[in-house]
Amino acid sequence: MNTEHRIVILGAGYTGMLAAVRLARRTRRLPVHITLINPSARFTERLRMHQIAAGQELADHRIPEILAGTGVEFVQGWATSVDPEARLVTVDDDRVLPYDELVYALGSTTDTDTVPGVTEHAWTLNDPRAAHRFAGRLAAVAEQSGSVAVCGGGLTGIEAATEIAEQHPGVRVTLISPGEPGAMMGERARAYLHRALDRLGITRSTGHAVTKVLPDAVELADGTLVAADLTLWTAGVRVAPLAARAGIETDERGLIVVDRTLKSVSHPTVRAIGDAAAVRQPWGTIHGTCQSGMPTAAHTADAIAKELRGKKVRPFRFGYVHQPVSLGRRDAVIQFTKADDTPGRFHLTGRTAVLYKEIVSSSPPKVFRISKKMTVSVQFSRGGRATRTRD
Repeated sequence: MNTEHRIVILGAGYTGMLAAVRLARRTRRLPVHITLINPSARFTERLRMHQIAAGQELADHRIPEILAGTGVEFVQGWATSVDPEARLVTVDDDRVLPYDELVYALGSTTDTDTVPGVTEHAWTLNDPRAAHRFAGRLAAVAEQSGSVAVCGGGLTGIEAATEIAEQHPGVRVTLISPGEPGAMMGERARAYLHRALDRLGITRSTGHAVTKVLPDAVELADGTLVAADLTLWTAGVRVAPLAARAGIETDERGLIVVDRTLKSVSHPTVRAIGDAAAVRQPWGTIHGTCQSGMPTAAHTADAIAKELRGKKVRPFRFGYVHQPVSLGRRDAVIQFTKADDTPGRFHLTGRTAVLYKEIVSSSPPKVFRISKKMTVSVQFSRGGRATRTRD
């Protein structure tokens, strides 16, 4: 009879990787077998996809190398189905892996289905291969002093637009958003952001939603056509349908509904983290970011280890700290926030902000190495005082 406690982790993004390496450390003296499943052996730095799209090369981080010495088994393949009743995961439709506990860490991707023409004519930053292909097309557009439309005024859209404009100053970049870019920031940080957009020559088109993407333009709700040799789509997200198809309870967005310890409310042997989980806090529901996702991974790893030792697990608690935004390689703005992600009093700009952003976006091996011993994102206790979890 198998006496090992079998833990399967689906997804090797920031949250899945952190859960794997931290759980391996927390359970190193216990009879536990951890399996991490991911379609690619390369770790995707989603936080830096805009750099690849602008034509930069990033380090090639391999998941087996990051996991070396942890004892975690890496399985490369697509998880095609989950049977939460039988506790089975099927990989590539032909390999079946049993589990005692499942950590569901399948992150979100850009929604390309809602607006007509996005799938056919727009590019996304969902994976390095697409970003590299976009960079190749961008280089050709730059030679002709052409135009690029970036759709989405959130942090990803802002970072992509500024990176492209800085790397290719001859390209006409238009940032398209129904609302004001950087609207989530405080007034002073937002004013600095817009000065940076002006300095880089980025045109803003706001006030109207995109209704259609054409081969050479973007159509707005008021009928305006914004010319674009290339369109980059960063607006809206969607999650994998795997959990909903498996009968695991999800919300209207497809996120797994979890309890206060991040266990599925319908199937307690399933834990959801990061973008895959609908996590409620006293101030509201967490929205998907690396900043919020990594603490869910750390909490889950610690919770599993505690339960295996017969210890009590405390509820997950989290508060946001900052909104870090790169404005090319030489500028940035950091808006510090309240726990609910509304703007706080302070912000950083310029070279200091660039340094800060690089620190919080450290290379994956470094982040996961630190995270074996300490939670890298701040979690909040009552009263908003920051606490850190140590080994």
